[in-house]
Amino acid sequence: MTTSRRGSAAAGSVRPPAVAGAFYPGSHDGLEAMVRDLFANVASLPGASAWRGMPIPAGLLVPHAGLVYSGAIAAAGWSGLAVGGPQREREGESPTVVLLGTNHGARWLEGIGAWETGAWRTPLGDVAVDDTVAGPIVNLGPPFLIDRDAHDQEHSIEVQLPLLQRVAPGARIVPLAVSAGIGAAAVDAGRRLGELLARLRAGGASIVLAISSDMAHYPPAPASEEVTEALLPSILSVDPPGLAARESALRHARIPGLVCGMCGIEPTVLGLAALRAMGAVSSTFLAASTSADAVGPTDRTVGYLAVRFDA
Repeated sequence: MTTSRRGSAAAGSVRPPAVAGAFYPGSHDGLEAMVRDLFANVASLPGASAWRGMPIPAGLLVPHAGLVYSGAIAAAGWSGLAVGGPQREREGESPTVVLLGTNHGARWLEGIGAWETGAWRTPLGDVAVDDTVAGPIVNLGPPFLIDRDAHDQEHSIEVQLPLLQRVAPGARIVPLAVSAGIGAAAVDAGRRLGELLARLRAGGASIVLAISSDMAHYPPAPASEEVTEALLPSILSVDPPGLAARESALRHARIPGLVCGMCGIEPTVLGLAALRAMGAVSSTFLAASTSADAVGPTDRTVGYLAVRFDA
């Protein structure tokens, strides 16, 4: 396995929670109650009855804000992994989830930094890292590398884990922090990742690719909804170059308050390229909202979107 540039193998292999008590409740009971309620509310979302009979998806796009803001939309995505019902891909098996995280703070990272072994901890317990999948990903070579430090204070993957623990308690993860750009090199890296995951799936592995990204930052609520609507066609058609071009155009369109159309445009471009290589032939819009739909102000919002992809 390729050696790490940052975060040595001698470091502790269990990542402690970094945003418990901030992005979600810090106590076991409080978090469990919140997550339970979030999934209970999924049934009331438009179209939710049609999702129940679907198999485990090849991929997901889910938001990553504080659960009080984006948790309802994220739960709509993660509900497709529910173990114990018709969504389970194989009797008795929980999937390995390859998580593409938005990099908010690791400014040094130029590539796709993996946490390759051990476990990640939340107040609900530990989620094991699947080193049998992480190893081959790192061995794809640049821009894939081991970089645990890139995950140190990052929330975009961590906030997904309580939801995953609720629906698929035995699931394992491969956390990847993505700073690979949005151009041809990123699309090629995504293609190589997708080809690897397709081979593993063809060999019998249950693998889901999850993209962690919020949508627009920070326009008024109507503009936030319009940004999601503008980007949705490229996402649903699994078109990474098209999405990159549309998001860039929106950022330069002088929309009041808009900083970006997707804060996770880099993992999304990479992830869509991977999903295309995995044979994703259909997609389903699940849910969308803004922070104003929760407890936030209407004049400065963040957008949230959940989509599933099927091969």
